[in-house]
Amino acid sequence: MTTRVKICCISSTDEAKMAIRYGASALGLVANMPSGPGIISDELILTISKMVPPSISTFMLTSETSAHQIIEHHRRTLTNTIQIVDELRQGTYEIIRRALPAIKIVQVIHVIDERTIDEAVEISAFVDALLLDSGNPNLPVKELGGTGRVHNWTLSKKIVEQSKVPVFLAGGLTPENVRQAIDQVQPFGLDLCSGVRTDKKLDPYKLEKFFECVWK
Repeated sequence: MTTRVKICCISSTDEAKMAIRYGASALGLVANMPSGPGIISDELILTISKMVPPSISTFMLTSETSAHQIIEHHRRTLTNTIQIVDELRQGTYEIIRRALPAIKIVQVIHVIDERTIDEAVEISAFVDALLLDSGNPNLPVKELGGTGRVHNWTLSKKIVEQSKVPVFLAGGLTPENVRQAIDQVQPFGLDLCSGVRTDKKLDPYKLEKFFECVWK
């Protein structure tokens, strides 16, 4: 099975087109966050989501923690997927699903320790996919992704084995380590931002090298 690749932190329609041209099957569009790279306006997310071909998934990254606020946020951007980067504290996934039945829900799990495994497996019963990242929502300024750090792939592998839904792996992926990540964790998909950028701009050379390593 070909590993899917999601290129995150897309900042313009030109970057979206470039990522798709090199092989991305999904794009990450980062809305307002307490920290991290690639934040763009809801208006630009809407513009990009409208120009992307139907076969490509568009992920709106939201830091909202209320089901109703997440629904309202999505209605401003109209992506085909919602990526919830923090814990859902008010409401349920079912409330989001009833309001937006055609939209996929992806929950980010920040891989911190062994307890993360049980948390991830439990949540996997309610969402369409999990995305394992290297942030830490418990810090004074929450890290909710885009850290560029690799986390413990042994824990990620256990989550992949037990999850009820497909799992994306994120966190510090580069052309140099992506083959090891695929072989060790065997995720459904990969998600990366800084690993294919130079001076915060999407780098065609790094994109080409990354996809060569994924597909070889």
